[in-house]
Amino acid sequence: MERRDFTKNLIASAGLVSLPSFVKGSQNQMINAPQTPFKLKYAPHFGMFENSAGKDEIDQLKFMHEMGFRALEDNGMMGKSPELQTKIGETMAKLGMSMGVFVVGFDNWPPKSTLATGDKEWRDKFLNVCKNAVEVAKRCNAKYMTVVPGNFKRDLPIGIQTGHVIESLRQGAAILEPHNLTMVLEPLSDNPDLFLRNSDQTYMICKAVNSPACKILFDMWHMQRNEGRMTQHMDWAWDEIAYFQIGDEPGRNEPTSGEVNYKYLFKHINEKAKATNREEFILGMEHGNSMKGKEGEMKLIEAYRWSDIS
Repeated sequence: MERRDFTKNLIASAGLVSLPSFVKGSQNQMINAPQTPFKLKYAPHFGMFENSAGKDEIDQLKFMHEMGFRALEDNGMMGKSPELQTKIGETMAKLGMSMGVFVVGFDNWPPKSTLATGDKEWRDKFLNVCKNAVEVAKRCNAKYMTVVPGNFKRDLPIGIQTGHVIESLRQGAAILEPHNLTMVLEPLSDNPDLFLRNSDQTYMICKAVNSPACKILFDMWHMQRNEGRMTQHMDWAWDEIAYFQIGDEPGRNEPTSGEVNYKYLFKHINEKAKATNREEFILGMEHGNSMKGKEGEMKLIEAYRWSDIS
């Protein structure tokens, strides 16, 4: 059976009965979805469509493409073999897909490591992994990589910690900038010990680093939890934002599953990007599926169809 026929049969068999009424489309529209790219560059991750496409990551990538997605992000890319990194990059190039972020990780999660201390040990680890990230990016055709400075240090003034972080990031940017690569700093909401928490704080640090290799990852799930007023905060930090991530609240699942109006946010991002002559953003789908199985995967796709710009 041809992949396109398989995809249509899969969508038809999954049905749309579980979708909320305000995102429910006709079955014919869903069947035609593989032929229609999304207007914006949404980036799923491996495992998101495993029930529909199987466990093989290349098959999953091809399935994403047939569903209309034109980007991928993979936090764990640095942990994959060089051979698989290369295969993923080559497959995306053939499909006309862009690579989103992977994580520059130099410690286990939660991040007990911290650049805020100024300790040479952590700075050296960070700089070494930046060097490794250059080679990974070449293999998978990536430009962006996520950096989290780690926890704050309770016995140091916040200004001193900020200075330590800026100095480490300047040195990291010096490694990445000659290769036209960009680390994107992600303020997080996971726990109160994290140093980087808000978009204005991240904006200040990026201005101080003063490099095209150091920008902001504006994760809308984290920022809804930490600061709210997302379009206002986007506008304030706009010239330092290089990447967005998605996740509805509560639950951190696909758009339409929670309280966040992603249809409005996607429209705002697209219109502002055009008004400021910015390149098309990749919007990473760093979230789960609100329903399990193939039915949940089809529900997720239709939620993006409904939320996508007109």
